[in-house]
Amino acid sequence: MSAGWYSKRADIPSDLVILLIAGLTMVIAGLLLFAVYSGKVPYYENGLYGLLIFIYALQITVLGKTPFGGISQRTLPVLMLGIIIACIGIVTCFVPDLLKSIPRAMLFMCFGPGGMILLLQMLFSKDKFPLWKKKGGILMKLAVNCAALYSLSIVISILLLDKDFIPESLTAFSVLLYGLLILSLTAVLYKVYALYPAAAKRPPGGISLSDERVVILITGIFMVLLGLLLICVTFGLLPFSGSAQLGLLVVIMSIQMTAFGNTPLRSFTRTWPLVFLGLLFASMGIISCIVPGIMLPWLTLIIAFLNIGGGAIPLVKMLTSLFSGEQKKTAQMPPVITKLLITQTTLNTLSIIFGTSMLIRNLIPGPVIGIVLTANGAVLLYLLSLLSKIDMLNEGRA
Repeated sequence: MSAGWYSKRADIPSDLVILLIAGLTMVIAGLLLFAVYSGKVPYYENGLYGLLIFIYALQITVLGKTPFGGISQRTLPVLMLGIIIACIGIVTCFVPDLLKSIPRAMLFMCFGPGGMILLLQMLFSKDKFPLWKKKGGILMKLAVNCAALYSLSIVISILLLDKDFIPESLTAFSVLLYGLLILSLTAVLYKVYALYPAAAKRPPGGISLSDERVVILITGIFMVLLGLLLICVTFGLLPFSGSAQLGLLVVIMSIQMTAFGNTPLRSFTRTWPLVFLGLLFASMGIISCIVPGIMLPWLTLIIAFLNIGGGAIPLVKMLTSLFSGEQKKTAQMPPVITKLLITQTTLNTLSIIFGTSMLIRNLIPGPVIGIVLTANGAVLLYLLSLLSKIDMLNEGRA
């Protein structure tokens, strides 16, 4: 008997996962803007702008693709540029109006000049439209989809400069259509990659950091920056959007689920139900970024229980192994493995503390929560460095 669709492995490349999240963001934003313009729901513009900037940063850091075209290699300067842009997106989401018009200007550059350059590259690059037109079939669909997407991107850039360029209802429709075109492009690329597997491969060279590790890096930086901002917020130095903060955190979690099968509880085989669950989480996070407070109670519970469970389960397993006589094996481990175990234990403990503080208000003073989050991010970054050292040791033995 053949396995059902629900048990089949979902082999979706990382670039398509990020496109899925981007398309979902624009579709949800377009639908919500209809309600916003009719006065039915509030609107946090910085939350949407920050989320979009963060998605662009993911494309740069994970894929080596900029809004102006792909880069031959994901070098250290490219990675650093993506990290800086990610930080701008995070701050834009969390702190209302701190960066003034910078987020809008950045998005204008991405949508306007970026869309124009991508359109020209597609039309005149020998390995794009001329080749796609010659081969026809799914590649011609790819050309039409890209042309429509890049053209509409230029229109959206004009709306970023002048909100009154077209009626509000048409603005909402344009954003919705843009999201649908991204989702359509994702589906077309999925078929293209199946027919032409070489198209999904990236050029060799650059930093030898897997997509999964890059997302861990971004998550660590996210936690450090979140903790530092919370410390400033608790002392009354900055305003803060708790709804957008939780929303962006859930979006990052959903990307890890959808792209790699990683959840705060443990890693799973990336099946289609897990992908759909990740997209559901992403939808909740996107809504929370755009509409203040609407998803806050639900996301608070979800993140709290996932952090507590994700921290407690590994600790229980570790204690069980110690009492079952496996501590002798631990004593014989290399120092870097011992450091890894200590780091994981610290990370799990901090996750439990953070999750508990979300469930029980005022259990931990605000500045201490900020310190816990900063420590959580710093330990996660240290864990990433240990994993890289272990990889180097394994390569040396091979």
